[in-house]
Amino acid sequence: MSPVHALDRYYLALTLLVTVGYQLLGFAIAWTLQFDKITDFTGGSNFFLLALLTLLCGNTYHARNIVASILVMVWAVRIAGFLLFRVLKMGSDTRFDDIRSHFLKFLGFWIGQIIWIWTVSLPLTILNSPAVSETGTVGSNPHFGTSRDVAGIVIWALGFLVEAIADAQKYYFKSNKLIPKGQPMNRGLWSWSRHPPYFGEMMCWWGIWILCLSPTTNGDLPKSSRAAQYGSIVSPIFTMLLLMFASGIPTAEKPTAKKFYLMTHGPKAIDATSDAWAQYKAYLKKTSILIPLPPMLYKHLPSIVKQTVLFDFPIYRFDEARDGPAAVDLARENHSE
Repeated sequence: MSPVHALDRYYLALTLLVTVGYQLLGFAIAWTLQFDKITDFTGGSNFFLLALLTLLCGNTYHARNIVASILVMVWAVRIAGFLLFRVLKMGSDTRFDDIRSHFLKFLGFWIGQIIWIWTVSLPLTILNSPAVSETGTVGSNPHFGTSRDVAGIVIWALGFLVEAIADAQKYYFKSNKLIPKGQPMNRGLWSWSRHPPYFGEMMCWWGIWILCLSPTTNGDLPKSSRAAQYGSIVSPIFTMLLLMFASGIPTAEKPTAKKFYLMTHGPKAIDATSDAWAQYKAYLKKTSILIPLPPMLYKHLPSIVKQTVLFDFPIYRFDEARDGPAAVDLARENHSE
């Protein structure tokens, strides 16, 4: 059977329309009921939906297409299931406390989620499209098992393990109160990286892009299809930019540092947490911000290496002299209300 030809040869419009419809349905439910139980689940499950949809519509079940689609679906099931479980246990997601009741702000989050899902799914969307995989016309399907296939699968597998293990470790230690008050999460993978799930997610999408690329590098595709496959590198790049400069590390680094600073210097500081800030600064000095590295190695590296090659940029830093007094003043205002 031939593939479904829908709107364009690369399934770009089809996947965009499905994503917009699915996310706006999720927004309508979340806004109407004023809750965020389904927000992250809707994001993760959308990846599963696009992977399955494009595989079935493409109707060319080459080994590479099947493997890449399954890897994306496995990743989507894991992330959607874990985030749904976590929010059900927590009761709500504090990220949305300030925007949940504001229509345009809340809608803005869902529009951002549409852009994220559609963009990051591009390598698989294009691979499964007739323009790349319909071998009876202009597509190409080089023998599965190229060096890029192997490299992509290995990179994805390592990233998936890092992301899944790190999420499980943090939930286990936090939920069982195994981290003493005043100490950072420094067990398991979190002793090697301050954000191991983000590193794992980046690896997953670099792996998917590399895995999907063989029809271009080892096959015989027309120039336009090769350009589309190479262009889908926006997926892993967008993932890195998003996690490093938008919704990932920036939303965690300074707030976490502020929390430990106030444990020592804030109006609610107690003797039990008097050394919380000192412990946290020691944790920062010996723990890589992103790429997992042994603490004994990382803490001896020059600051210039940490702040460039290892991505611990100054924009993430909580400055005691500049940010500390403002944090204490705000905490006192909130404490007095």
